[in-house]
Amino acid sequence: MTLEEPTLPPVVRAAGGVVWRSHGPGAIEVLIVHRPRYDDWTFPKGKSDPGEDDADCARREVTEETGLQCRLGPALTSTAYIDRKGRPKVVRYWLMSVEEGSFAPNDEVDEARWVTVDAARLLLTYDRDRDVLDAIGRAGLS
Repeated sequence: MTLEEPTLPPVVRAAGGVVWRSHGPGAIEVLIVHRPRYDDWTFPKGKSDPGEDDADCARREVTEETGLQCRLGPALTSTAYIDRKGRPKVVRYWLMSVEEGSFAPNDEVDEARWVTVDAARLLLTYDRDRDVLDAIGRAGLS
């Protein structure tokens, strides 16, 4: 009798952005999105396509979910958790600034809000998103 090693599901790769803008001297606002499918408030993000690098995924997902085309800034932190299908998931985040575009509700996101960092901390659904929010201070913005 031989023992077989358990097979672990592959890690789901994803990426997204903390989109920010100036809100007066020394103050910033960040963009958070509401996803009706999960009834949550989070940062725009999504799964990588096959062969897509994480930075390209972050730009694509932010544009798909918000309608905003953004410039990639410094890499922030990553989060890791088990997704709703029981798979390990790692999400990489970048600080992003808007180059052009405007929000329009879509299949994934029905609302987007520009909020202060303090308001975001209260509105974000997941503690892991608050960890990402903390990383913007380490990137020199807050």
